[in-house]
Amino acid sequence: MEPADPRITSRRGFLSRAALGAAGVPLASQLAMCARAFGGRALEPQPGTHPARAQQLIFVFLTGGFSQVDTFDDKPQLRKDHGKPVPGESLREVTTQPLNGSPFKFWPRGESGLVISELFPLLGDRADDLCVIRTLHTDILEHFQAVLAMHTGSATVPLPSLGAWLSYGLGTLNPNLPPYVVLCEKLPYAGSQVWDSNFLPPEHQGMRLVPGKQPSPHLSSPAPTATLAELEARMLADVNALHAEARGNDPNLAARIHSFHTARGMMRVAPAVFDLGDETQATRDMYGLPDGDNESFAWQCLVARRLVEQGVRTVELIDTGASNNWDSHGDMQDHRPKAQRVDRALAALLTDLKQRGLWDNTLVAICTEFGRSPWDPGKGRNHWHRAFSSLLAGGAIKGGTAYGVTDEYGALPIENPVHVHDYHATILHAMGIDHKQLTYRYAGRDFRLTDVAGNVLHDVLA
Repeated sequence: MEPADPRITSRRGFLSRAALGAAGVPLASQLAMCARAFGGRALEPQPGTHPARAQQLIFVFLTGGFSQVDTFDDKPQLRKDHGKPVPGESLREVTTQPLNGSPFKFWPRGESGLVISELFPLLGDRADDLCVIRTLHTDILEHFQAVLAMHTGSATVPLPSLGAWLSYGLGTLNPNLPPYVVLCEKLPYAGSQVWDSNFLPPEHQGMRLVPGKQPSPHLSSPAPTATLAELEARMLADVNALHAEARGNDPNLAARIHSFHTARGMMRVAPAVFDLGDETQATRDMYGLPDGDNESFAWQCLVARRLVEQGVRTVELIDTGASNNWDSHGDMQDHRPKAQRVDRALAALLTDLKQRGLWDNTLVAICTEFGRSPWDPGKGRNHWHRAFSSLLAGGAIKGGTAYGVTDEYGALPIENPVHVHDYHATILHAMGIDHKQLTYRYAGRDFRLTDVAGNVLHDVLA
């Protein structure tokens, strides 16, 4: 039976005539008919549930668990009581362990006086743009589960990631680029599950770009942009749509078709995004990016700004992977090279967003999977998930502020605890989405990023 939709009927009729070689009708006219008959595209921008403070998100994930008491949560009493034995929780048990004071200096930064350690001298210069959340906590202190929780809200069962939810809820701002791009040199704990769409339609999953000479291979030859070529692409989209219709509109097939559409757009747009030749030397110096560098974290930060300029909804930067990361069990001095790798580039990213008029519409989140314990028998620190620090910045955020208070050793929240669901709810709210209303029905249940919890941290929002 023919479908009732007259667009589809006319499209099918057209395709049949085209296949038979309709006489007397120029190809361009036939293609124009096809384009008019079926002109929509996937991932159209969608309105949120309320006015958005930010339109785009840059999510910076520092893998391995940087230490809150050595970076953004100064604890003078911990230094004073260095070596004092306390009941210290570790990965498997509670034993008596000595307190371990920070070896790093802290001092107030900016007009706000936000206290930040020497590990981040340049990011500290941007203190008045930062909101430090000091009481973030998750449910499990193993890397794999904690990384999942920070990305998907679930520490046990992999679910759709934050970027996938934003793509599903808000759509894209540029149909020629993926709505969710992940710059990832090495796979993190939990691998590609951290940017997966899971049960959401597959077109919402993150696209991984690997820093290097060809972040996304096979994009070096720009697609033709002539009007006839565009119409041919539209006709191909129609054929693909009919093919999908005949197969029950299988979501995986739809995502496959959409991926080809995006790939054509990327062939036109992406090479220019990755070509930093038009960046001034002053900008490159600000990021600390030498000529020819296309792999460093500085390169990733600069490309993130360029992707945001081009309308990518969510850009995630993953600093290192499941090895050689911030997991400093042996010696906290291991934090120095890790911080040096990201400090200048992160500070430059915030500065650049402001200089280019992107600040007000961009939310920047800088986080890790958990913190470090304030006690340890050696020079390092163990995993700690009951209180750790994360950052928010951008036009949606009150800069120069700290939210939440931990105890004198930085071990437990004593004021304004923040669960990962609260962190996610706040990000969604800043992007114009009520986290309770962003749901997807799957297996007989309405799922959401924040499960059945989550409170928006209104006090951190501008």
